[in-house]
Amino acid sequence: MSAPPAVEALIDLMAKLPGLGPRSARRAVLHLLRKRALLLLPLADALSEVARTARECVTCGNVATADECPICTDPKRATGTLCVVEDVADLWALERTGAFRGRYHVLGGTLSALDDMGPEELGLPRLEARIARDGISEVILALNATVDGLTTAHYIADLLENRVLVTSLAQGVPVGGELDYLDDGTIGAALKARGRL
Repeated sequence: MSAPPAVEALIDLMAKLPGLGPRSARRAVLHLLRKRALLLLPLADALSEVARTARECVTCGNVATADECPICTDPKRATGTLCVVEDVADLWALERTGAFRGRYHVLGGTLSALDDMGPEELGLPRLEARIARDGISEVILALNATVDGLTTAHYIADLLENRVLVTSLAQGVPVGGELDYLDDGTIGAALKARGRL
């Protein structure tokens, strides 16, 4: 006997999440159903709230519940240093370290001909305008050490050459590694030991 259509639909949706396949999604949904009051109902409420209120920060691209995120509106943040990351998960990974007190810019991806991601799709003109408008003196390229990440970093470094100091994370981040999967100590040390690209 199969599950009711609504439960099957939930399993199908959960299976689309990163790290979950059909079997894991089925186990997760069954667990939620067994813990309806403790997990399922609060999860449904939280999903509804996030779906209703979450949006992209108009300045940096972080997740926010207002036009600008708390990082962009924090007057204690250094305004002359901008850390460029691939996605929000990388921003959050850097924030967990507490090592960076400047501002961020989320690209939303990397340059990739296979995925039709060019400079316009990454909003690089918006990045250039922000650097000029906000008087940025240093851009830290904190992109994943993948082929696409390194290609994007070199492209941005060339784009900003002679306009602003461009640095990158130190070589403590392994090639092929992704910031979201590294420990806080490694990320913090790499950020502090950054060098010119």
